[in-house]
Amino acid sequence: MKTLKNWTLQKQSDHHVELLVDSQHTLCVYVLEENLFRVLIKRKGELALDRTWSIAPQQDVPWEGRHREDLSGFTLPGWTLTEQDGTVIVATDSLRATVHQPLWLEWHYRNAEGEWQPLVNDRPTSAYLLNAHGDGVAHYQSRRKDERFYGLGDKAGDLQRNGKRYEMRNLDAMGYNAVSTDPLYKHIPFTITRRDDISFGLFYDNLSSCWLDLGNEIDNYHTAYRRWQAEAGDIDYYIFTGERVLDVTKAFVRLTGKTLFGPKWSLGYSGSTMHYTDAPDAQNQLMNFIRLCNEHAIPCDSFQLSSGYTSINGKRYVFNWNYDKVPQPKVMSQAFHDAGLHLAANIKPCLLQDHPRYEEVAAKGLFIGDSESDAPERSSFWDDEGSHLDFTNPQTVNWWKDGVTTQLLEMGIDSTWNDNNEFEVWDGEARCHGFGQQIAIKHIRPVMPLLMMRASLEAQQQFAPNKRPYLISRSGCAGMQRYVQTWSGDNRTNWDTLRYNTRMGLGMSLSGLYNLGHDVGGFSGDKPDPELFVRWVQNGVMHPRFTIHSWNDDHTVNEPWMYPAVTPAIRSAIELRYRLLPYFYTLLWQSHADDEPMLRPTFLDHEHDAQTFEECDDFLLGRDLLVASVVEPGQRERRVWLPDNETGWYDFYTEEWFSGGQWITRDAPLEKLPLLVRAGAALPVSERITFVSAKDDDTRELKLFPVKGVGTTSGLLFEDDGESWGYQNGNALWVEWEMTCNGTTIDLTINTRGDYRPAWKTLTISLPKDEKRHLRINGQLIDAWKFAE
Repeated sequence: MKTLKNWTLQKQSDHHVELLVDSQHTLCVYVLEENLFRVLIKRKGELALDRTWSIAPQQDVPWEGRHREDLSGFTLPGWTLTEQDGTVIVATDSLRATVHQPLWLEWHYRNAEGEWQPLVNDRPTSAYLLNAHGDGVAHYQSRRKDERFYGLGDKAGDLQRNGKRYEMRNLDAMGYNAVSTDPLYKHIPFTITRRDDISFGLFYDNLSSCWLDLGNEIDNYHTAYRRWQAEAGDIDYYIFTGERVLDVTKAFVRLTGKTLFGPKWSLGYSGSTMHYTDAPDAQNQLMNFIRLCNEHAIPCDSFQLSSGYTSINGKRYVFNWNYDKVPQPKVMSQAFHDAGLHLAANIKPCLLQDHPRYEEVAAKGLFIGDSESDAPERSSFWDDEGSHLDFTNPQTVNWWKDGVTTQLLEMGIDSTWNDNNEFEVWDGEARCHGFGQQIAIKHIRPVMPLLMMRASLEAQQQFAPNKRPYLISRSGCAGMQRYVQTWSGDNRTNWDTLRYNTRMGLGMSLSGLYNLGHDVGGFSGDKPDPELFVRWVQNGVMHPRFTIHSWNDDHTVNEPWMYPAVTPAIRSAIELRYRLLPYFYTLLWQSHADDEPMLRPTFLDHEHDAQTFEECDDFLLGRDLLVASVVEPGQRERRVWLPDNETGWYDFYTEEWFSGGQWITRDAPLEKLPLLVRAGAALPVSERITFVSAKDDDTRELKLFPVKGVGTTSGLLFEDDGESWGYQNGNALWVEWEMTCNGTTIDLTINTRGDYRPAWKTLTISLPKDEKRHLRINGQLIDAWKFAE
């Protein structure tokens, strides 16, 4: 690749400055917000791809993509341009970029004292490179010793990314090693750089396969650096600052789009396994699941149909029902609905070459096209070859929506599980319709799953317009949070996976994917032994997505009752999940409304505590619940670091109080998941330990964990009917509370807004058993709050 070197100032507009580089390329520095800039390089004045599907600062992008020159949704603040000593300085009151000669950029931020401080700078030697023959781009930045790197979506290994090299090339990584396998399923070239004085985000809006080196590579001819390199496309990156890591994560979600607010039942236990639908009597197997849940008193809200229901002779064919296995899909769906369970069906975006509808779809031109002929492109897929649907073709989108509607929704299926959608099309020049403007697949491969899930979502919305949709997708790119819940893919059963899946989930959460989980119990390989299974369930119930899923080598099924000796411990963990559903649902609301992560590394709310940055197996669910999963065999005690805060922590079970900033050891018998609660919190809990039903959920308790001594804290409980769009018109209930503590009294002030009235009419307030202070609710010495008559 060729280094870009010499530049001249070419143009200044209201929102950006343009430089002419090496007499042929254009470098644009955009000022989008006070602390958000964008750098874009146009090779010979042209863009390799003139659209984006990830940038959505105010509303969703058009189907055909958002034009890269579109700046709507940004405030576009005032800024200054200064030419000084052969440099150009572009600055707002908060952030400034200095362009040096030969080409490299230096960034500064303004601190609280009003002083400009170094943020980051490009490598002064060879900062920007373009392949002279049209493909391949790279960007190098200098790297400091006091920086910690996070992000990049679903990456294996430790949460901190320093010293590693990662690849973005969506793969179906069946049975991956959670410690080391790379690449994996998602394409999110977004990093958070954390320092003690400032944090910043860096997002490369490029959808071709790429590499990010965060200190693995060194070169004697250059100072320490980090590198982003893509096989095609444009250099187009966004850089933005935040006082804390949390600020950067939330800013990234605001940049790429809000989290979908799904139905409440999506937070319940979801059963799944490949073996039920692979069995010759799949319908009987599935119906038996309902009976077994009742027999073993396991609460459940949904079941995910693996792709075996579409099979012909062992292979899978999307939108095809195997009526030998499932002779009565509508009868089966109704049985699940009668039991209070919803069904999600697995669908795949590739038609095998002998698919019953392959020729029909090919004749309509709905597949991605071969680069050298008029035939559909063919790739390896599920023990054969097949052709991938082209979701940049509106006719394909309509065909897909029709299939979702007629083959699934009209059969009683409630939602779609968008799977195997990595689009492993390795001919980079394979042709995509591009909504009328042909695009090579190498530029937009991760967009295909994004558009696939969007088509599924629109089909669901059109079929049931009064219900909020719930969808699942394994693959995608930045912005997929607008449409789906996701998970960490086809993991392998072992203790390492349990440990490192947690870190993978936190990495996804820091990267804007808040609604996530893992295949509990492990998907592939050996079945989990009883101890591993219990610990995995205990960990899984504390994730937004709680699904037990498996394809065990010995054809066994991971089910809550698979080991009778530990079924009570499994049941207890799932019951805990259902008790906490009001808390989970409030967190889901806050992730949608306020861009707050549901899963949080402990440092996210305690950056002043250096110990929280050490790699660990703990995480926060919301701000208030500290989860200390047991991830080692034979462990019956758990040593936990309590993040240093001003209020301390309570043991969730014993209600003992501990100061923050210390190690404690908690008992961890097999049937117990160690949990701590932030002092000053209030956890809403339910007594309904069965499937979600707003009309039957008639009790609500607010468990107070007051600060010791003096202090004021606040929080929220969100309630609605669990599935409609009513909240958009105020038909929801926001219960806002403030707790003020002193030496003698705990004053709880409760205010509400919204028109919705839940089945519960009384909010019972409870205190730790050793709490001796008087409780007053809205000024009265009472222990429950009721709606005003």
